Amino acid sequence: MSHTLLQARYGSAQTPIAAAPLNATLHTLLAHRSVRAFLPDPVSAETLSVLIAAAQSAATSSNLQAWSVVAVQNPERKARLAALAANQAHIKEAPLLLVFLADLSRLERTAGRQQHSVDGLQYLESFVLAAIDAALAAQNVVSAAESLGLGTVYIGAIRNQPEAVAAELNLPGQVFPVFGLVVGTPDPARPASVKPRLPQSVVLHHEQYESAPEAAAIAGYDEILKAFYASQGLPPVPWSQHVLGRVKDAAALNGRDRLAQAARTLGFGLV
Repeated sequence: MSHTLLQARYGSAQTPIAAAPLNATLHTLLAHRSVRAFLPDPVSAETLSVLIAAAQSAATSSNLQAWSVVAVQNPERKARLAALAANQAHIKEAPLLLVFLADLSRLERTAGRQQHSVDGLQYLESFVLAAIDAALAAQNVVSAAESLGLGTVYIGAIRNQPEAVAAELNLPGQVFPVFGLVVGTPDPARPASVKPRLPQSVVLHHEQYESAPEAAAIAGYDEILKAFYASQGLPPVPWSQHVLGRVKDAAALNGRDRLAQAARTLGFGLV
């Protein structure tokens, strides 16, 4: 099983750790895939509570816990948020959408109750810290959900129109919707596959950064991903072409080119 999972993750029989034994945790992590087809089965309150406990078990910088999450299950609200996030159908189809927030407002309110200065919240570091905290918490939710047989997919398009998302969720100032996470029971009739990642030689550097092997490795990965897309009935677009298209200009960012402006509008200093 370990060899099969590693081969799927890298799309090649030449896996770097093919003989390594896997425990249950590693099996869950290596088997991760984005799920975009769901059954209507609800996520119970008990399951949601366990997922949030897993989120709160993630590391958090200086124990600031500068994140929050809004659980959205109301179909009408999910539909409105889907409209703000590139009309992705799986947002409406899945029973649960979690919107993860960089949240400095709780520290601001705590300071107000104690008449304490928190000028440090106005610096870019604080916004980055809160966004990282939210991401760490969310990834724990992904692993926990998958260990329970649920599927997930991140929704970066929540940042396409962050002010409108903030209004829909009644967010106070100094709270920013960083991304969404859809959660539900995968539809077995429309299964998702493990998508191959870049070779370890591209992302793993020893002692110092070394880009010399990168070109050949990415050329090989382009072919692996083309074959993967073809197997999924999708256009066989190489990775390098796909990613460069996503960052070629401001228009390709789908509204996220104005992220700093939106964050300032929502109360972040970003000094």
